[in-house]
Amino acid sequence: MFQMMNEQLAREQMVTRLGEAQQLRVATRVVRARRLSRKAERAAQQARLALARAL
Repeated sequence: MFQMMNEQLAREQMVTRLGEAQQLRVATRVVRARRLSRKAERAAQQARLALARAL
């Protein structure tokens, strides 16, 4: 019986760790997407500035 309790506890901890890892991956993707979005906005702003100067 004690062995089964240990196995169940280990299984629950593994599920918890897998959930935490999944959340970390999602958060990392969100941060990367925000960074790329800001970079694209800066590039667009620079292109608008260059166009305005050329006119």
